[in-house]
Amino acid sequence: MLAISHILPDARTNPFPVISGTSAGAINATGLACAAHDFRLAAGQLAQLWRQIRIEDVYQADMLYFLKTFLHFGVSIASAGRLWSNPKSFLDNAPLREYLGRVVAFDGIDHAIASGSLRALALTASCFNSGQSVTFFDGAPEVQAWTRQMRVGVREKIGIDHLMASSALPLIFPATRVGDRYFCDGAVRQMAPLSPALHLGAQKLFVVGLAGNKSATRDGGYPSPAQVFGHLLNSIFADSMASDMERLIRVNHTVSLLSGHSDLASQTPLQRVEVFLINPSASLEDIARKHVHLFPPVLRFLLHGTGATRRRGLSLATYLLFEPGYCRELIALGYRDVLKQKEAILNFLEL
Repeated sequence: MLAISHILPDARTNPFPVISGTSAGAINATGLACAAHDFRLAAGQLAQLWRQIRIEDVYQADMLYFLKTFLHFGVSIASAGRLWSNPKSFLDNAPLREYLGRVVAFDGIDHAIASGSLRALALTASCFNSGQSVTFFDGAPEVQAWTRQMRVGVREKIGIDHLMASSALPLIFPATRVGDRYFCDGAVRQMAPLSPALHLGAQKLFVVGLAGNKSATRDGGYPSPAQVFGHLLNSIFADSMASDMERLIRVNHTVSLLSGHSDLASQTPLQRVEVFLINPSASLEDIARKHVHLFPPVLRFLLHGTGATRRRGLSLATYLLFEPGYCRELIALGYRDVLKQKEAILNFLEL
């Protein structure tokens, strides 16, 4: 977003009236929405957030924490949960709640909606109680809630609980309670990640993906625990987006075939949706490999033991490495990728 704010003819005007995000994308979406009255300011503040964030701002990773956690796991397993209840997660992301509560000005969302700078903000989380993909949204009065198969849109005033719920990686971070239900990362069971923006009135989509170029690995060798878990996380975050993009392409093709048959076109609610997808041009795993030494000593030792600091297991490290050096390199990569497609992006945004 920083690069986009720098290439816009009018950097103050928000080019994205509908903003939707999931997981870490929910943090980005909320950051942009809170200062939507000045897009360059919003993009700059968001970039500064990621440039400064550290692991201790996201989760506990000191020796005392891990000693307590291992004791908790051991006693709970040995006693079948009778002496000590089952642990909620491997890591505690309470620091992230405090950090986001300090740097995110949620009141800015209401101001942006009232001023017309923002039509709607949507954050998606996965509900453990119902099994549904739940999109929490706040927006203009005319924006309506929706219900589809295993996914719903619920109007609520967006706050820290929604942000924590959308970014709660299952097993790694604890589930977050919103109201009387518990939620985890919104990418889980999100079969149609493009749909919230469309329900909220978007007529074209600018999509920031995560499916960058993968680093080459040699075939053979039994997968390490980190490689297995990283593979599962990648399937959650990348596969549903790829499937939804393919579905959108098929719908657009169908609509194009009906363009010359007005009698048939009038019988379907399908409409063509233009989409611009931008993915990282470099491997996030290769970038993470240069920064794994920044993990706290105890966590680095544990990750090394699971294979997360070696080439075939680095996918897991990319989900846990919140350090300025790594994040700044990701920001620089995104900046270069946008500049390479500057004209195409401006044409898509009709600017």
